[in-house]
Amino acid sequence: MLRKLFTEHRAVFKFLGLFFGTYLLLSLIYLIYISLTTAENAVDPLTGLVGKQAQALINGWSYKAQVLPTGGQPELQLFINGDLVARIIEGCNAVSTIILFTAFVVAFKKTLKKTLVFIFAGAVLIYGINLLRIGILAIALYHYPEKEPILHQVVFPALIYGLVALLWMLWVGVFKKAKTHG
Repeated sequence: MLRKLFTEHRAVFKFLGLFFGTYLLLSLIYLIYISLTTAENAVDPLTGLVGKQAQALINGWSYKAQVLPTGGQPELQLFINGDLVARIIEGCNAVSTIILFTAFVVAFKKTLKKTLVFIFAGAVLIYGINLLRIGILAIALYHYPEKEPILHQVVFPALIYGLVALLWMLWVGVFKKAKTHG
């Protein structure tokens, strides 16, 4: 009975194994990276880079942005024109989102080259859109601080995860097209 189930639904189990295996492996690698590169109560180097890039982006939009460590917390404070508008924490660097994206693409892999190119292009796009998201969110919070719950918890997560969903649909569409033509 169990053998028949695995035989009949082999593709589903293969997908789940690849997805969760990739997700767990990449998450473990990222966790090791965080533990090896981050001092206690400090921001990891990648989140620090995201903070610097967000600051430069916002400054490029004619605002005076400043990103400073809090000293004692693993976060950065983001100021616009002297007003504290947001905190940038490890979860703001898009790595977890890129890991989720990558696990799905690997689970629907085609050729190694196509899979790697799509993962790289998708990761760069997700990272870039995430920077835009941080910049636009910070400016929105500067002008409309009372809208923080809906902006931070609904609108901007929907944008980044919506992008990931669109990329997944594109990948599955390309995967199906390649499979029927190849």
